[in-house]
Amino acid sequence: MARPRTFDEERALDAAVWAFWVKGYEATSTQDLCSATGLGRSSIYNTFSSKHELFTRALARYMDVMTAGQVAVLEQVERPAMERLRALFDVVIDGEFERRVEGRSVGCLTVNTTVEIAGRDPEIAELLARDLERRLGAFRDVIEAGQRAGEISTARDADSLARFINAVIGGMRVSAQGGADREVLESVADTALVALSR
Repeated sequence: MARPRTFDEERALDAAVWAFWVKGYEATSTQDLCSATGLGRSSIYNTFSSKHELFTRALARYMDVMTAGQVAVLEQVERPAMERLRALFDVVIDGEFERRVEGRSVGCLTVNTTVEIAGRDPEIAELLARDLERRLGAFRDVIEAGQRAGEISTARDADSLARFINAVIGGMRVSAQGGADREVLESVADTALVALSR
């Protein structure tokens, strides 16, 4: 008969998210995961079978939480579109300064993973692609609402502008990892909003 698990799997997954977020997939050792989760090697491998499976589940959990938070801001339809986009940028900027290690932002696990391993890991690439489409859909909806209201320029289609916003956010996150301060990120956000309105 199998022994019952004596740990909170969700809590262990959250701890693994942070370990991978700070160090990346390749640099995170099994010992790092044991230290972060408080589990022994056998518990980790009995539950998650491999480092890759644990990473896949951790990344999926991260994307569910982070993307849901962003989408919730964008779906506040009682607010004007540009106000929702400004609120989204504020959430991104605040996040960069809430989660820091040794004075630097840890960035975004999704962006970090895209750069580190998406090009050589089809399973991870598929997860990232689904998450990207979810975010782009939310961006498009807000942009289309802003275009209908005359807040956002119609010189470019909503899909192009959604990809622009996504690229701006990714760039802001990388800049924060590189040491950019809040004023720099707010300037980038302000410039993006001005560009949307022209």
